[in-house]
Amino acid sequence: MALPEPPYIAVYITSILSDDLDGYDELNDQMVKLSEEQPGYLGRESLPGEGNEERVVIYWRDLESLKGWRLHPEHQVAMRAGRERYYTSYDIRVTRVEREYGFRRDPAG
Repeated sequence: MALPEPPYIAVYITSILSDDLDGYDELNDQMVKLSEEQPGYLGRESLPGEGNEERVVIYWRDLESLKGWRLHPEHQVAMRAGRERYYTSYDIRVTRVEREYGFRRDPAG
């Protein structure tokens, strides 16, 4: 995934799923598609979790874009369903990426 030059916002979400997941995959897929249509959305990465733990990082251009998503009416309904039914807990960390760098080894040696 190609992200723009910093700064941008990274939202780290760690959630523990409940045992009642009827309809969860469909709702989650709807929210992923809807988030991708929002102004300022940059991308998402799913990270490995243990057991019924889910981890995802969602990238946004700025805090205003993130706020727009957080307040989106359909997302509000989905968040309520998450708290009432699908999650036993979740933690969200909102960070501002100021700098990004990396290393890539040339596979040719």
